[in-house]
Amino acid sequence: MSRRIPAPRALPESLAYWQAADTGRLLVKRCTACGEHHHYPRDVCPFCWSDATEWREAAGTGTVYSHSTMGQGDAAYTLAYVRLDEGPVLMTNLVGADPVAWAVGQRVRVVFTPSDGGHAVPMFAPA
Repeated sequence: MSRRIPAPRALPESLAYWQAADTGRLLVKRCTACGEHHHYPRDVCPFCWSDATEWREAAGTGTVYSHSTMGQGDAAYTLAYVRLDEGPVLMTNLVGADPVAWAVGQRVRVVFTPSDGGHAVPMFAPA
């Protein structure tokens, strides 16, 4: 990948997420009150408003929900929403394939891309 990835801002409630990404693991939050998984990491469940949440390691696989390619040539990159097998939808980048080859419903797996001086960033490649 030729474009630079800006370092993510790691807030206290999401620090474990970014530290896990640095070791090649994808974490999601799960509410122990209602059982729902959610993303973006936060301390309060967006489904039932409980603060009984815990980190769970995700399988790192999912399907492309939606995507759009920006730019042209070497500067092109593909933004996407990926629905994880655990349920949450992540806004991310698709990498490792020609942008015209991506399709809604396509199976993908997480890969971790170094950022510019910060934590690794989860992106998704063809499964």
